[in-house]
Amino acid sequence: MKFTTTLWFTLCASTAWPQGLDYVRANYTKYEYEIAVRDGKKLFTSVYVPKDTSREYPIMFLRTPYSVGPYGEDNYRTNLGPSEIFGKDGYIFVYQDVRGRWMSEGEFVNVRPHNPAKRVPTDIDESTDTWDSIEWLVKHIPKNNGRVGMWGISYPGFYAAAGMIDAHPALKAVSPQAPVTDWFIGDDFHHNGALYLPHTFRFFYGFGRPRPEPITEAPPLPPATRSPDGYTYFMQLGPLANLDEKVFKGDVAFWREMVKHPNYDEFWQARNLRPHLKDIRPAVMTVGGWFDAEDLFGALNTYQSVEKQSPRLTHNILVMGPWHHGGWTGDGDHLGPVRFGAKTGAFFREHIEFPFFKYYLKDPSAFDLPKAYVFETGSNQWRRYDAWPPANSAPKSLYFHAGGKLSFDPPAEETAFDEYISDPAKPVPYISATSVNMTIEHMVEDQRFASARPDVLVYETEPLSSDVILAGPLAPRLFVSTTGTDSDWVVKLIDVYPDTFPDPDPNPAGVKMGGYQQLVRGELMRGRFRHSFETPEPFPPGKM
Repeated sequence: MKFTTTLWFTLCASTAWPQGLDYVRANYTKYEYEIAVRDGKKLFTSVYVPKDTSREYPIMFLRTPYSVGPYGEDNYRTNLGPSEIFGKDGYIFVYQDVRGRWMSEGEFVNVRPHNPAKRVPTDIDESTDTWDSIEWLVKHIPKNNGRVGMWGISYPGFYAAAGMIDAHPALKAVSPQAPVTDWFIGDDFHHNGALYLPHTFRFFYGFGRPRPEPITEAPPLPPATRSPDGYTYFMQLGPLANLDEKVFKGDVAFWREMVKHPNYDEFWQARNLRPHLKDIRPAVMTVGGWFDAEDLFGALNTYQSVEKQSPRLTHNILVMGPWHHGGWTGDGDHLGPVRFGAKTGAFFREHIEFPFFKYYLKDPSAFDLPKAYVFETGSNQWRRYDAWPPANSAPKSLYFHAGGKLSFDPPAEETAFDEYISDPAKPVPYISATSVNMTIEHMVEDQRFASARPDVLVYETEPLSSDVILAGPLAPRLFVSTTGTDSDWVVKLIDVYPDTFPDPDPNPAGVKMGGYQQLVRGELMRGRFRHSFETPEPFPPGKM
């Protein structure tokens, strides 16, 4: 069965900065190396070195499962580094295919588990591959200044975070950005144990195919004979097992592994990077987006894990902006019809990201970054804090009331309840449009399509008389019963716009912003994991 509960609350990346192929060719020389790591496997690595050899440069290092192409020393990337500023300021840029992907040797393991007890050269993980690669780079790349920085977004963010564990002494600064951290609890494919099917399907349809030997071009994929209407497509597909049999045809190994591990067992626990983010030595700047549907969990929990487990670390910084997944590489001035009043991506790249790396890798003369640099939506302002959540924040509770009311005051009657019928043949869609994928705009989408359904419960405050700023974790607590033995509950926090709110100008999509019900944040909970992700429990039918 599928249960969806919604709270209504009224409140008053392609990159956009290429340096260009001509600039990169004119100012950098490209080299390709196969770096041997401790177990003898060779990792394919592209290195771009400034042609100006009058000074030394720090190294900016990116490890990726998505290819360091174009391949060949005469084929150049059109942009280098996290942003255009780095390429013009002068760094040595290093890109590496991780073990078992594209041109690197070895076996690829998805979110390879960290091994804290290494005894022999064959005991490897992403930390050792990073350490060995940096050791080779600082010894063999001319004109490097012995300082290395790492960054990466999403899956490369995982490799950046993994690389700062037991870090090489030359690694001085790391920025995991929207990093994959725990694929069962909150990142990408599972949220609180519930499978995000459109996202998982789209990703592994291409990424999960076997690569028996090094390649420079992606092999052709089987034709995708599927409807553009994902709601209808997945409903008609039937049980989850049909995906492997009818679509993947046994060719996506990690899909079968996921299906075999429906609970938070050793398979998933070993892929949780959080316990290993301890005694971190490089400076860390974790970056995330408030409207990231994929890895908001990873960003916040990477920061929190480092903060709790690395007490001697001087600089552990959190940056959160009004972005979708990786949205800080673009303008970041809007998401869908929701506007943020400024180009927040450009501000981040110029005033936060670039100064962070320059301080640790080049110029330790000034440092003006706070503990937490976060964008406050609504007021559309950047805020600087000495802690996250802010030290002056206080917990506050909202309560359901009869008649769909929501209030900061607890109800006088504690026995009242609301109920609805959930039809598994007509589950609540997550978007109003049609798509076979997980859309990035849905994290701010107008929820009027859902609030009108009889199987969605809506609770709404009176218009607020003053501003309310929400900063820190949101923790829903539901008291429920079901006639079945398991259910998924979706809780959404909604900002309802005034009826007089102006429409966008221009407005080619014809969006009506008056009464717009903007999703601020939503999350899913699979009920059988309410007590334990490791040992799920069915619901006793009819019992709260």
